[in-house]
Amino acid sequence: MLSKALLRLGASAARHPWRVIAAWLVAATLAVLAAVAFGGRTADSMTAPGLDSQRAAELIERAGTGQEGMTAQVVVTPLDGAATFFDHDSARTALTRLQTEVERLPHVLGTSDPAGALDAGGDTAVRGGLVSADGRIAVVRVQYPDQSWLSAEDLDALVDLGDRLRAELPLRIEMGGNLFYVFSDPDGGASELIGLLAAAAILFLAFGSLVAAALPIGMAVFGLTVGVATMTVLAGVTEVPTFAPVLGSMVGLGVGIDYALFVLARHREYLACGLDPHEAAGRAVATAGRPVVFAGGTVVVSILGMAVANVPFMTVGGLAVSIVVLTMVLASVTLLPAFLGAAGPRLGRAGRIGRALRAGRSGRLGRRRDTAAGPAPAVGWRRWLGHVGRHPVPYAVGAAGLLLTATLPVLGLRVGLPDDGSLPHSRTERRAYDLVAEGFGPGTNGPLVIAADPTGDPGVLDRLVATVAADPGIASVAPTHIDRATGIATLVVFPTTSPQDKATADTIARLRTDVLPTAIGHGPARAHVGGAAASLSDVGQRTSQRLPVFVAAVLAMSFLLLMLVFRSILVPLKAVLLNLLSIGAAYGIMVAVFQWGWGGALIGLEATVPIVSFIPMFLFAILFGLSMDYEVFLLSRVREEYLRTGDNGTAIIEGVAGTARIITSAALIMVAVFLSFAVAEDPSTKMFGLGLATAIFIDVTVVRMVLVPATMTLLGRTNWWLPKWLDRMLPRGPVGTDDTDAESTGEAPRPRLVDR
Repeated sequence: MLSKALLRLGASAARHPWRVIAAWLVAATLAVLAAVAFGGRTADSMTAPGLDSQRAAELIERAGTGQEGMTAQVVVTPLDGAATFFDHDSARTALTRLQTEVERLPHVLGTSDPAGALDAGGDTAVRGGLVSADGRIAVVRVQYPDQSWLSAEDLDALVDLGDRLRAELPLRIEMGGNLFYVFSDPDGGASELIGLLAAAAILFLAFGSLVAAALPIGMAVFGLTVGVATMTVLAGVTEVPTFAPVLGSMVGLGVGIDYALFVLARHREYLACGLDPHEAAGRAVATAGRPVVFAGGTVVVSILGMAVANVPFMTVGGLAVSIVVLTMVLASVTLLPAFLGAAGPRLGRAGRIGRALRAGRSGRLGRRRDTAAGPAPAVGWRRWLGHVGRHPVPYAVGAAGLLLTATLPVLGLRVGLPDDGSLPHSRTERRAYDLVAEGFGPGTNGPLVIAADPTGDPGVLDRLVATVAADPGIASVAPTHIDRATGIATLVVFPTTSPQDKATADTIARLRTDVLPTAIGHGPARAHVGGAAASLSDVGQRTSQRLPVFVAAVLAMSFLLLMLVFRSILVPLKAVLLNLLSIGAAYGIMVAVFQWGWGGALIGLEATVPIVSFIPMFLFAILFGLSMDYEVFLLSRVREEYLRTGDNGTAIIEGVAGTARIITSAALIMVAVFLSFAVAEDPSTKMFGLGLATAIFIDVTVVRMVLVPATMTLLGRTNWWLPKWLDRMLPRGPVGTDDTDAESTGEAPRPRLVDR
């Protein structure tokens, strides 16, 4: 049985703390060494099997044109702006030197020659889109091989060259391209530190003890070190997306500190009842550790369920984040009790705030109150819950209406991927983006690549170029490149709109459904639209299509698990619906902030952006698992009280009041950790941080403290209704809702409910 196993595990770790701590030190050291020796760098390959953009990429790779590799662009303009143009000899000489030195960099396959394009004369089209019409902005396009041949050193070499030439040439030099996107360091180092400091402050306020506050932080740092190092080793085996370390750190810190808080709070309860520290640690792991294992398992299963989207980078990213969550669960039931055992009875002594917190909670060994704490601080919660219980209808309707209103913006949700134009002006990628848009038009920042195999129809390429160029969404078409060996042709086309603009997605769809079929006809030739903008659009459409299937699967799994845990049909049904409301409201707030710009300046957002295509699915998986954490923790207490008293109203008040402070503290920690990531530079990181923080805040306030007591009051005794035939079929729950759980921890069993 899980309870007995956790009891033995926790007690053993507490009795031999230094062995366990040493084992974790060894594990962390080995994980870091393995990451250094065998680890790889994160990289993004945002495509998926069966997509049109993937077929285009396969044709380009088969042709060997080099366009399947990495690219960068160096954007330059004379320092004295409009007063000097590249038509002047001095500026042209500087431009030639820049292009030559870039071409000499390691692994560079070739560069464009804007100075040569100027020598050719003519308009912008003749210049190949390398020099703006006014001769003021020039672009050196840099072609690299496939990213498997590259590393962060190639990006560093390009950046260092730019820094040196800025001091030597009369040019303003900015850089961008997917080389930066793939090999820039993931955003989040400072955010992790801010999150840890905020969590430490909240823990100290909650427990009134530096030792008690330090233990969850120490456990989370250990777990994060092992988890992220293991993720790095995974990156050496397969392609781990760049967002995985940031998301893993965000979720890992949040759940790790949360889980430790639950176990630590229960441990201090047992110490207050006079138990030996070793026994108290074992029982804390056996009781609070069960919902930790349950919640962590739910998060992992939910995240791994994203494999239904059939998008490889999302599947691997989910696996990487799951590794961190599992590590935190393991640390909570092994490393934390070792810390508790090493701390000994000191954890039972707390300041005024810590004593007040403990006094407000009711332990399972009895309802003793710390006499030094003074008046019970849970009185305020009981008063509030009693008020809600006397007016359940207006509170239920009002809270549900509030969440539904916050959900309304979801109707305008638009998925995509923020481009460099959404980065802060302090980044060279943003400044390069702005220069290119100014000189050549916004679509130049997101060219499309049409790959065509004209087999059996030699005249198809001329028709293809003509029809594509005539489309109103296309600004220009670069000269066609034909591979002599395969006959495969590639056309680089520039839309009239920016990569993240909805009109660009419409142009891509129109090219595929109307333009290309018209040019190709019914012959054997074929053509596909690729490029970064097309790939991201395709991935967004696939995740949107698969999201309902994924949501339905997670909801069904959660309903079954909660029914098993709480021996009820209405309680899990209500939990599923309320969790949907809180997550929907978080989605709506994200749309209002990122797409509409409401309050975006508060988190450093400089321009409106679409919601990153894979974020809604990731958020749903993570948030549903986290909300189950609070659901199990709260409703376990409510059910205990109901089994003890048989009175629904008393059970709601005592159960919710007994967990309100610990849930509030845990939620504040998560919100603080997640909000620290919302101020990062990268818009994707901002979305993860704000979305997670908003959902947790809504869940622990509006849902847990208003909707849950109001709806449970309205349902009355039917909350715990379960058909007898179904009760006989279900095994006993793993989270402590039956007599065997109490027996395993040495506690008095609760009387069974017989009036179902």
